[in-house]
Amino acid sequence: MNYAWLWAEQYNLEIRYLPSYSPELNAIEILWRKIKYEWLSISAYETYSKLKKAVETILDNYCSKYEITFS
Repeated sequence: MNYAWLWAEQYNLEIRYLPSYSPELNAIEILWRKIKYEWLSISAYETYSKLKKAVETILDNYCSKYEITFS
């Protein structure tokens, strides 16, 4: 018998398996989608160094200037 199931039953938990590809359930995918489609300007894509700097700026300012709300 699978011990995870016994443990889950003991603590009244329900085990759910996720599909192999489920980006909507992966926090980093949600963050990257916000960066890519909302927070990055078109000019950030002109050069690799501009893109790197823009992403670093966004990540450095995450939770102050940039945030994700789930409402």
